[in-house]
Amino acid sequence: MGFNSIMKVFMPKDQVFYSIFEEVADNVYGMGKALKAVVSETDFDKREELIAGLENQEHINDELTHQIYTELGRNFITPFDREDIHYLASALDDICDYIYSSAKKINFYKVNPNDMGIQKLADLIEQGSEQIRNAVRELRDMRHMRKITDALVKVNSIENQADDIFDMSIDRLFEGEQDAKEVIKKREIYQAMETATDKCEDATNVIESIIIKYA
Repeated sequence: MGFNSIMKVFMPKDQVFYSIFEEVADNVYGMGKALKAVVSETDFDKREELIAGLENQEHINDELTHQIYTELGRNFITPFDREDIHYLASALDDICDYIYSSAKKINFYKVNPNDMGIQKLADLIEQGSEQIRNAVRELRDMRHMRKITDALVKVNSIENQADDIFDMSIDRLFEGEQDAKEVIKKREIYQAMETATDKCEDATNVIESIIIKYA
């Protein structure tokens, strides 16, 4: 067997990591849009259907993440550092987990999502998930670095806005809500949603590490 034939054995087939990451990124954005639909729906039963769809998307993402880890075991040569592949897969999976958790808590706690904090945080999660998708889809060839860096900057700004909205929402909640149970419920939802934006920023930190090393 010649050298080139040997190398083909170790090379990732059809740039598999890029393909799976792009699927994950599309799913992240799809879940961000779905969460926005959940908080915009006033009917409890219809929300329940949307949340069931989100659960299915979260399961799909778990399977894609498992595929990435499986490919790490199969392939000797990877497009970028194995640790960065693992970190990015984990960060993207975390975004999906917290998006689904946010939606699930809304109906589980029977909270009316027509709340300024919930609505604004859902907007930011949708925006952040879109920017994550934009950045990940540029990793395949890294020819449009400006698109990647613009996306990373936007996610950082989104995370800062989410921090401010979380603080203001908690302040408003403690000042205006008399029912202690309602305070606890809404605080948990705010926390899950704000954490989703934190996880978006975690993903951009990994992407930034990759482009610094390989661009």
